[in-house]
Amino acid sequence: MSQQRREPWIVGVSGASGTPFAAAVLRGLLAAGESVDLVVSRASRLTLLDETGIAFRDAHWQEDLRSWLARGADGKPHTFDVDVSGVRHWAAGDLAAGPSSGSYPAKGMLIVPASTACVAGVALGLSKDLLQRAASVTLKERRKLVVAVRETPLNGQTLKHMVTLDEAGAVVLPASPAFYAGATHIQDLVDFVAGRVLDAAGVPHLLYRRWAGELGGGSPG
Repeated sequence: MSQQRREPWIVGVSGASGTPFAAAVLRGLLAAGESVDLVVSRASRLTLLDETGIAFRDAHWQEDLRSWLARGADGKPHTFDVDVSGVRHWAAGDLAAGPSSGSYPAKGMLIVPASTACVAGVALGLSKDLLQRAASVTLKERRKLVVAVRETPLNGQTLKHMVTLDEAGAVVLPASPAFYAGATHIQDLVDFVAGRVLDAAGVPHLLYRRWAGELGGGSPG
């Protein structure tokens, strides 16, 4: 009997501020039973260290990933209990990795958060590292690409790059939390953005309360 082919979502984490967004997306994918191929850029490791105190190391990536995903958006450790056995990690400098080829099976790619440098690199097809190369492959194979831009304000050049990505078939999704879902904690705002990323990918989740047409429905009462 043949085994079912693994078909993961590729998750790229760039150097923009917003590592809690990436953590929430990863938790959501794993909770939905999805397989994940993770690419953490060199710049994002500095951001992760600054925002969480966690040093993401290739040689100890499972241990570091568990610590990261267990941490709440408020910085408290051991907030979540996450099984990372469904994750495969690829080093950002490994341009011979599976996701660098269109023949590698994948459902699509989520870049969370996406820095303006990352947006520019993908829009221009630079493929300077595995994250950008995997995104280019995702576009050329006509797979779903969601780019969660985390920057403000945005200059004209970045806006042009975002239009280029949209025209290429990507979903450009600014990391903009909403308040109608009744957020009372920072984690609620993070989960809203992560939920919208998963919505764009078509992955089911329960990360936020959806709008039901009732004014005041999100009020904490």
